Amino acid sequence: MLIVDAANVIGARPDGWWRDRPGATARLVGRLRGAELADVVVVVEGAARSGVSPGGDDTLRVVHAPGSGDDTIVSLVAEAAGREGASDVTVVTADRALRTRVRELGADVIGPNWLYQRLPEDGSAPR
Repeated sequence: MLIVDAANVIGARPDGWWRDRPGATARLVGRLRGAELADVVVVVEGAARSGVSPGGDDTLRVVHAPGSGDDTIVSLVAEAAGREGASDVTVVTADRALRTRVRELGADVIGPNWLYQRLPEDGSAPR
């Protein structure tokens, strides 16, 4: 399972995302749908939730965090650890505190650049 901290991944690139968080989130999810990745969970928080609907399928699922995205990610890792072991979970984030929290549960962590290298281009010019 690959859990994506959408706010952190979007914030890793200075492309004008701060002017349109919902749009930036929709573009990230669209690019994730076009990538050859399986079992992806994208956690979306705050105003960005209006850019994508929750739900999905076995390949990609969007989760709207009711509050803190970090807390939701930690809950998802803990839930996965209870089912199959958190060693099968990788979290995409550069957030230091979140990295520590999920590693304590046994998850692996990778940075946003790893993910961006695997995503197809979105076709939009930087703003």
